[in-house]
Amino acid sequence: MFYAKTPAASSATQGNEPMTERMTGAQALVKALEHVGVDTVFGIPGGAILPAYDPLLDSTKVRHVLVRHEQGAGHAAEGYAQATGKVGVCMATSGPGATNLVTPIADAYMDSVPIVAITGQVASNAIGTDAFQEADIVGITMPTTKHNFLVTDPADIPRTIAEAFHIASTGRPGPVLVDIAKDALQAMTTFSWPPVMQLPGYRPVTRPHSKQIREAAKLIVESKRPVLYVGGGVHKARASQELRKLAELTGMPVITTLMARGTFPDSHPQHLGMPGMHGSVAAVGSLQRGDLIVALGARFDDRVTGDLATFAPYAKVVHADIDPAEISKNRHADVPIVGDCREVIGDLITAVENEYANGRRGDYTEWWATLNNYRSTYPLGYEEYEDGTLAPQYVMERLSAIVGPDATYVAGVGQHQMWAAQFIGYEHPGTFINSGGAGTMGFAIPAAMGAKMGRPERTVWAIDGDGCFQMTNQELATCALEGVPIKIAVINNGNLGMVRQWQTLFYNERYSNTNLQTVRRIPDFVKLAEAYGCVGLRCERAEDVDATIKKAMEINDVPVVIDFVVHQDAMVWPMVAAGTSNDDIKVARDMAPKWDSED
Repeated sequence: MFYAKTPAASSATQGNEPMTERMTGAQALVKALEHVGVDTVFGIPGGAILPAYDPLLDSTKVRHVLVRHEQGAGHAAEGYAQATGKVGVCMATSGPGATNLVTPIADAYMDSVPIVAITGQVASNAIGTDAFQEADIVGITMPTTKHNFLVTDPADIPRTIAEAFHIASTGRPGPVLVDIAKDALQAMTTFSWPPVMQLPGYRPVTRPHSKQIREAAKLIVESKRPVLYVGGGVHKARASQELRKLAELTGMPVITTLMARGTFPDSHPQHLGMPGMHGSVAAVGSLQRGDLIVALGARFDDRVTGDLATFAPYAKVVHADIDPAEISKNRHADVPIVGDCREVIGDLITAVENEYANGRRGDYTEWWATLNNYRSTYPLGYEEYEDGTLAPQYVMERLSAIVGPDATYVAGVGQHQMWAAQFIGYEHPGTFINSGGAGTMGFAIPAAMGAKMGRPERTVWAIDGDGCFQMTNQELATCALEGVPIKIAVINNGNLGMVRQWQTLFYNERYSNTNLQTVRRIPDFVKLAEAYGCVGLRCERAEDVDATIKKAMEINDVPVVIDFVVHQDAMVWPMVAAGTSNDDIKVARDMAPKWDSED
């Protein structure tokens, strides 16, 4: 690549002066991506973004992964970001290319995943004319991005990229869109690095207020029935060690949301499991019977609270989050704390230790007796079938036992996602990646690809349903060609399983448009895998599960797809029906736990 250097450029690297070079806007884009540390971009070229793809070919630092659908690019960027903690990057052209990124952008927004989506736009003089492949992607994504930019001046490209990465990765992480007009990519400009960022109103608060910390510590030692309600923000703050120290210092029970699985070890005696619609009875009971909820990096979403009016009726709330908009949004916080969870928890540890030093300490003996009774009386379980049909929960148990807690598990959305959350043991933060807030079908395959490319040394299993799998399985071609040997467990019940479960429970078993007909093997997932250059396996009996998983684990040069054919009527239990009270949790159909009466 030829760069015409300015006279000052030769001496720029000798001091602290910024480096300046003459180049096109497209070259400036690639150069800026290199400077912010990007090593992988997932995308598909097209007319408006094509100028950027030419200098990308010459980059020795940025690897471009040619996906088969822009949605796959976005989810791959998410998987990469979640696995590495870095900002994931995806790229698409204008119009339909950009709009195909809307779903992963919205998904990243809901789950606070740092990605930067770069899109080409029609030439600046054609914007607003309904030009070929024009779409107002800035307007479309405004509600689902942390911030977005429309760039029409090539001189703004380096600064915009620097700002986009800063915004995406700081404060509450999230997606940022950078839409660049085609003529800005083609025009010449002076590239200067580092740029001076212009973000006067962006100052995330990371340090918590000391008075609020002291109030929280006081409530902890005064309470009789506290619970640590841990959300994905604790993992994103890299605060799992601090969380464990706080939990063990206080002796408080811990519950981890879907997005926080692994942030606190499942094997730890203080861990009660996952709260929410398909949470454990002990975790749900801890919220409903507790007198203090210490919410860390969690947002009291409806899947956890159930009917908000009946949620945690006896509890005061300490709510810590880096995003002030989340505080008291759904449940009033008696002690609101804005700050980074790592700093919040560290300060809480000190404050609690001070309370202990002054002779104030909580006694949770009776509380633990109640919780342990819930735990022993209502453990997670599942139905085994007399006809020998495979139980999907058994597949998860054996995956957990054979593959182990050091692997990364990436789930799609639906029943298989819940079974993966319930029956796989998670011991380490970041080892369970899934689409929580948006619930995006088709997430698993591309996200697993991104996770494996970000952390190639890790074993990565995608756990998918037969419905989800058919939405994005074309990215198996990308995995095979790019040498990304993920392993896929397709939990094949022949149906859109979670929707079928709801139809069974709430629609009088009227199964409208949920039967995928995969019992006829259309498509045959084994043959489909082979057509994509992968190894295809099938397992239909419990006695074959171990051998099939072990065979997949021995194959490390190409992707492996296992078609686990399971019973179509397997259900996820426990369950809190949507819109009902957590008090009405069912452990199986028509079976509810018997709660202790309140004084």
